[in-house]
Amino acid sequence: MAAQQVRDGFVELYAAEPDGVWAAPGRVNLIGEHTDYNDGFVMPFALPHTALAAVSRRTDGVLRLHSADVEGGAVELRLDELTPASDDAWTAYPAGVVWALREAGHPVTGADVHLTSTVPSGAGLSSSAALEVVVALALNDLFDLGLARWQLARLCQRAENVYVGAPTGIMDQTASACCEAGHALFLDTRDLSQKQIPFDLAAEGMRLLVVDTQVKHAHSGGEYGKRRAGCEKGAALLGVDALRDVPYADLDAALARLGDDEEVRRLVRHVVTEDARVERVVSLLESGDTRAIGPVLTEGHASLRDDFRVSCPELDLVVETAVAAGALGARMTGGGFGGSAIVLANATDVDTLTKAIEEAFAAADFTAPRVFEAVPSAGARRLS
Repeated sequence: MAAQQVRDGFVELYAAEPDGVWAAPGRVNLIGEHTDYNDGFVMPFALPHTALAAVSRRTDGVLRLHSADVEGGAVELRLDELTPASDDAWTAYPAGVVWALREAGHPVTGADVHLTSTVPSGAGLSSSAALEVVVALALNDLFDLGLARWQLARLCQRAENVYVGAPTGIMDQTASACCEAGHALFLDTRDLSQKQIPFDLAAEGMRLLVVDTQVKHAHSGGEYGKRRAGCEKGAALLGVDALRDVPYADLDAALARLGDDEEVRRLVRHVVTEDARVERVVSLLESGDTRAIGPVLTEGHASLRDDFRVSCPELDLVVETAVAAGALGARMTGGGFGGSAIVLANATDVDTLTKAIEEAFAAADFTAPRVFEAVPSAGARRLS
């Protein structure tokens, strides 16, 4: 139904049938936050919420972009005029993908694009990566570029880093492009090696809830860049290529070498312990001890709150309330400064936990949160 709706929207807009319809999902990161730009480990899975694109190829150097979710008509751009940091609207994401493909030497000659998305924007669920990946996959197919999924993810990351100007890591785009239904993706962001880890909570009587706090965040904001720069400073002071190269067993010694630079010490401690948490979660899931990952998630939130300092009162309230009400574990997910938290719970406790969180937000006079179940879903794909 969704594919037909976006196809119909394309026909109404451009007075022609599209060459095809594609979908790319948002993602939830189970564990491994702010590790991707430190060459570390992450473990996302795809959401059922997707960006959809109906696309036709053009040969005249024109790119026309339209979103059903944004007021206004189609935006027309010339491919030879696409320039990084020239656009601060939503169109920068798909236009940046076209720019990145052409910069890499791929013969993209133009396109008509009609988009819509069910991925909540600003909720830390990678709505921008979904938008990038769906356009990249469509153009890869239409222009027979022959690029692998991981290559598309790299190009989408370049689009966001250079064209949009947001210093994000590789996780979001890789998750959208490569995740599989019923699995979490164990990704080594240094070499992009992947392992699909079975993650079927329903079969074990559990659920994973996403709590969108309705507090919007922006990756291109200065605080995210400061954290990244601090991590790079820590790696340089420790004489390693990236913080991933600091062994967990040597953390205390590494922190001692950083002296009294408390800010860098906190950032280093989070990244090194978070990489270790990802490996613990993988081990627990592979051994069938899924419930035991709950405390690891909660531990990760404390590190993000206290060491990396990217949480906010609303996220903290979700975690504190959920754990107190009987959740197996909870933590913020995504870049932070707002966005969403995840709550791992027994299926029988979902209603109780949801009510407790909603009541806590009302008592704190916060905007009511949006709570929904996250089911590990398929990655990017062609629908028609």
